[in-house]
Amino acid sequence: MDRDELRRLRRRVLDLYDAITLLMLIGIAVLIVYVAVLIGPLTSPGAQQSFGFAVALMFLMAALIVHLIDRTYRVWPLGRRVTPPVPGPVTVAAQARFLKILIVVIAGAAIAYLIAGLIV
Repeated sequence: MDRDELRRLRRRVLDLYDAITLLMLIGIAVLIVYVAVLIGPLTSPGAQQSFGFAVALMFLMAALIVHLIDRTYRVWPLGRRVTPPVPGPVTVAAQARFLKILIVVIAGAAIAYLIAGLIV
């Protein structure tokens, strides 16, 4: 494989990544307009479900964009650029830190659930 063909293949893959990212950004913008303008108040029938579907689809599109960016930097078209670091050893301190973070996240989720129950 000569350099021109390699350059052409890299440009083609990068153009594909750009097109997917642009389409996802347009899709997110359309969904934001849909949520802000067309749904109206969330108390109307079916509005909550439509809002949930729109937000879920926006998160899915954002996840695809993040995946493409990660893929672009980790595995550049036709050649690896970034090597992930070797994971460190699992220690008792690391496990304790993980459990502390897990407890805080669970407590935050429980508080948010209780507040949402009081509001709704």
